[in-house]
Amino acid sequence: MNYPLDLSFKLLALANQISVTDAQGTLIYYVKQKMFKLKEAVTVFADKEQQRPLYQINADRVIDISARYQISETNGKTLGSVKRQGMKSIWKARYDIFDAAERPFLTISEENPWIKVIDAMVGEIPLVGMFTGFVFNPSYVLKRPDETIVMRFKKEPSMFESKFKLESHSLLSAEEEQRAVLSVLMMVLLERRRG
Repeated sequence: MNYPLDLSFKLLALANQISVTDAQGTLIYYVKQKMFKLKEAVTVFADKEQQRPLYQINADRVIDISARYQISETNGKTLGSVKRQGMKSIWKARYDIFDAAERPFLTISEENPWIKVIDAMVGEIPLVGMFTGFVFNPSYVLKRPDETIVMRFKKEPSMFESKFKLESHSLLSAEEEQRAVLSVLMMVLLERRRG
C-alpha cells in the first residue's frame, strides 16, 4: 500500500460510510455499515458501488464491549481478528490484533485519552462545540508486542467529514498490512459509536 492512507467518513449519512484512499487518492477500501444489526457484520468492498466484496468482519457475539471481530476474505480464509479490551478500554481505548493462528500480533492504543474527554466537554457548549473537530483530534499507535511502533493513526482537523490519516513506520508483510488496516477500520467504527 502507498502510505499515508486517508480514511474519510460522511458525517451526514444515516449509515456509517468509510472510504480508504492511498497517497495518490486511489480508492482501496469502501465500507457502508448496515444499521440496526445486533451482531456486528461489516463487508469491506473494493468499490463505492459495493459490487466487489473483499473482506468480512464479523463479531463473535451480540453487542458486547469485549467482542472479538473475525477478519476473513470473502472466500472464507481467516486473516485474523481484533478484540477490544473491554473494561480496560473505557478510559483509554485499546484493541488487540491477532493473526490467523490467534497469536497476538499488534496492539492499537489511544495516545492521549484526555483529548476525547475535553472534546466531549467542549462539544456540549453551544456554537463553540461545532468547531471541536478542528482542535481536538485523537491519535492511536499500533505496536508490536515488543513495543515497536509500526503505524500511527490520527484524526485530521475537519468540519463536515471526519478524516483520519494512517501512516506506516515499519515494514509489514502484505498479509500483516491487510490485517492491521482492516483492524483499524473496525476500531474506528467502534470508537465512533462511543463518541
